[in-house]
Amino acid sequence: MEFSKKNITEKNINFSAWYNDVILRAELADYAPVKGCMVVRPYGYSIWENIQKILDGMIKEAGVSNAYFPLFIPQSFLNKEKEHVRGFSPELAVVTIGGGEKLAEPLVVRPTSETVIYDMYSKWIHSWRDLPLLINQWCNIVRWEKRTYLFLRTSEFLWQEGHTVHSSHEESWKEVIRALMMYKKFVEENLAIALVVGIKSKTEKFAGAVNTTTFELLMPDGKALQGGTSHDLGQNFSKVFNISFQDKEGKREYGWQTSWGTSTRLIGGLIMVHGDNSGLILPPKIAPLQVVIIPIDPKNSDLLKYCTKIKDELLNLGIRVVVDGREEETVGYKFNKWELKGVPIRLEVGEKEMVVDEITIVRRDENSKLKVKSSKLQLKIKNLLDDIQKNLFARSKKFLEENTREATSYNEFKKIMEKNRGFIKAFWCENDECEKKIKEETKASSRCLSLDAKPAFASFGYGGAREENGKCIYCGKKAVHKWVFAQSY
Repeated sequence: MEFSKKNITEKNINFSAWYNDVILRAELADYAPVKGCMVVRPYGYSIWENIQKILDGMIKEAGVSNAYFPLFIPQSFLNKEKEHVRGFSPELAVVTIGGGEKLAEPLVVRPTSETVIYDMYSKWIHSWRDLPLLINQWCNIVRWEKRTYLFLRTSEFLWQEGHTVHSSHEESWKEVIRALMMYKKFVEENLAIALVVGIKSKTEKFAGAVNTTTFELLMPDGKALQGGTSHDLGQNFSKVFNISFQDKEGKREYGWQTSWGTSTRLIGGLIMVHGDNSGLILPPKIAPLQVVIIPIDPKNSDLLKYCTKIKDELLNLGIRVVVDGREEETVGYKFNKWELKGVPIRLEVGEKEMVVDEITIVRRDENSKLKVKSSKLQLKIKNLLDDIQKNLFARSKKFLEENTREATSYNEFKKIMEKNRGFIKAFWCENDECEKKIKEETKASSRCLSLDAKPAFASFGYGGAREENGKCIYCGKKAVHKWVFAQSY
């Protein structure tokens, strides 16, 4: 494979083609023989492993334990919660034959795990002493998508899903917000992506939930990507699955539940937000490799030893680093390859550098070069990795701010969607019909009511000043809040 910038469609000319080119050329994933599915290649999977490692630590820090539940779910389980099954029916994959025989009851391949997990919870929970029950699982999900997009929307994908049960609604709602803010912290600090958090509209909420909170990412093409969700399930599932407990007064009560999750679509957002015409740009905290060392003449054994010494010193600092000393590839090929793969820092080391003990550093985010004495290299690399992480987040935050606009009329709203897209803040009366018409006419759906709005979150320590009452941009009727709208993936 010839690693050249000419092999990648320019990002500003055809964003979709650029996105697919980068994924395939950087060897993150490939199309599977099963329509709508993808193969996550080692380099792409190592990004997912880093996401798992960091996020799993945050989940466990909150007292949530990991478990695993079956891939197959009895179809009757989904039918217990009518709104839930109605929401997922078009996407279900159903097994009717097993071991060469027709099954007595069809089995649904896991589209989400609420029902199978809650059947088990009904057996495990008896008393208030059993609460809260806090469990997470890392697994695969199958939703039979008609239109697929690598990492963003595939028939099978990887995710984590947390499922908790509490003794009161106040406690479960606090868990909803805790999980949401955990995702916000993770994405901002590790993926270096700015975002908006808030609550979904009734029509956009999770099937079976009382309320759904979300974190929304803005992509360079002006579309929104829902990065993950945290759901207030109320007692909707506990009543149909009989998840009940005896409270301290001896009364029988139903549990209050939450579920929350994110998936490999975060990798899609990572690619789109930070990548450029040369390929990936990976934030150091999540990059499989943080530094690649390229000896200009790999046949020079002394030079290889010198590069290996540098590598070992960086490894001792906990930096993910490799020496690319393969002789069958040219230096130019290697430069292009590792640039395409988005490695944050490249060290170029030739015989001259070895003699004067000076290393050339190339930072991927700015494509800039500097020279540093090897004695100062370790500290410089650590500082640069921190600076690259901060720089990428600052870029994302600036883009989000510059592409979040307010619309005071429907004509203004439509003009923004036609010309710029991005996030649009506008008064909406929260009527389903207005929401439907706006989406039909502009392709923009309500993404969320921002977390800084009152009264939605104020009682739990979040929420800014109450927004002034306004008029719905579509129907002109009274509206209490400005909602965030955007065209979504």
